[in-house]
Amino acid sequence: MGFPGDDGRLPVIYVRGFAGTGSAINNAVDDPFYGFSQGSVHVRADGNGRAKFHQFESPMLRLVSDHKYEVPVHGDQWAFLNSVDSGSVNPASVWIHRFYDDSADTFGEEGESFSFEDAARDLFGLIKLVLNKTGAPKVFLVAHSMGGLICRSLLQRVIPETLAGEEGTIDPAAGARYVARVFTYATPHGGIRFAVGFGLLEKIRDVLGVQGADIFGPDRMYDYLTPPALRRTRTREAFVGTQMPDDGFPLDELFCLVGSNPGDYDVALGLSSKAVGARSDGLVQIDNAAVQGAPLAVVHRSHSGRYGIVNSEEGYQNLQRFLFGDLKIEVELAGFTVGKAAPPEVEFQLDVGLAIRGLPVMVHEQSAAHFCPVQIEHWREGDPIDSPLPLLTTFLSSKAPRPRVGGREVPRLRHALRLRLMSIREKEGHFFFDDHLEQTEDWQDTLVVDIEPPGRDGPLPKAWAAWNSAISTAVRDWNPEDKDQLTDIDNTPSRWRGHIAVPEFARDLLGPNAGINLTVTPRTLLL
Repeated sequence: MGFPGDDGRLPVIYVRGFAGTGSAINNAVDDPFYGFSQGSVHVRADGNGRAKFHQFESPMLRLVSDHKYEVPVHGDQWAFLNSVDSGSVNPASVWIHRFYDDSADTFGEEGESFSFEDAARDLFGLIKLVLNKTGAPKVFLVAHSMGGLICRSLLQRVIPETLAGEEGTIDPAAGARYVARVFTYATPHGGIRFAVGFGLLEKIRDVLGVQGADIFGPDRMYDYLTPPALRRTRTREAFVGTQMPDDGFPLDELFCLVGSNPGDYDVALGLSSKAVGARSDGLVQIDNAAVQGAPLAVVHRSHSGRYGIVNSEEGYQNLQRFLFGDLKIEVELAGFTVGKAAPPEVEFQLDVGLAIRGLPVMVHEQSAAHFCPVQIEHWREGDPIDSPLPLLTTFLSSKAPRPRVGGREVPRLRHALRLRLMSIREKEGHFFFDDHLEQTEDWQDTLVVDIEPPGRDGPLPKAWAAWNSAISTAVRDWNPEDKDQLTDIDNTPSRWRGHIAVPEFARDLLGPNAGINLTVTPRTLLL
């Protein structure tokens, strides 16, 4: 096994989402892995909208096959852990936080009422037991939906309160002593709101606690996310669910995967997705599915089901790159002065997609068609857009197997950033189509980037980039030349940054200094 954690494989603890009551809880408990072992055979990859066959085993099986993880259940994971010696279990192991078991009535006894707070406290107990038996310094937490809120309650309240000093002194960052990284699928970090009812549905839910769903309202969220000892300064009035304390768990170690497909979420015969609205995954609105300041990706997946976000290739690829990736890639727009010659009622939106060589899916996709494009600030005289606009953050692993091309393993990591700028007239909340050409972009191009991971000759990577409009061959046949190599424009010794200007023909529209900033930072586990 080696020294626990020395190869980046820490224990993974999976925390599932909300099951409601009754039969839904029984169904959850009947699954030995609480849903983490569920795969799929559908993928939305056809340009004509037809569903294509794609066999995705499940995130758990992929951790086993790709990263050699073990799943040591042996009839009862708690009994197994309590029966073995400290430090004897492989740290590269997967564990399930089975917090619903006592609430099921399939074992011949009446189930207990589910308690969110107990679930968060019990998670801390499981973490400590896993660390003791594996000898690992920390764990990875992987959570779906409500499970992400349980993880946040653990980090923001349970651990800080449990480890409080003799005088009640709270360390908001105490959770980082036990947890290395947290990955959330479709978690309602900002709660669950409805696009209908003008707030009445939320009030009824929160007052009556329908099936325990009040945990997604702001009052209950404030309670389980805020230690009482800190409430004098962190008041309910100032509470925002999508914000985590600046002095708490490091945001760089939290990743939020956001779904944008409400149409395939068929819970309650589709009524849920209709109530939450189009800009959602069918249950969680896009704006509420991420913590402010944390890395995120948007994928066209629903909250659960056949096209669910957990049992998807997109979800797993983001998961493994965040947990094990040793390169952090940040992409931002710089120098754009879009709309300089356009009337103020013209709005600009940017579709953004990220593809990685060797993968059959996009790992990030924001588009107007999915109601989540990047809104581009309108350039106005005297108010230039001079600050870079973050587009996305992703992660790559220099140790991951590379594709073989022509019988040889490729030496570099390649990804493609697809950009598509569109505009439309909007005035007083209405669109005007007099001069509009539907689905016709003002500009589109794809930036192809090759990254050579750090090697023996230095601690920083090298990078090459070219716009697809300037590549004369098929993209798969592109071989970067010296002119395509990017210069490091950042003097910081611990990171690399390059700038790629947009093609010359696009500068009248986008701005004379418009381009893409690409920042690559080597990344290590904080153990």
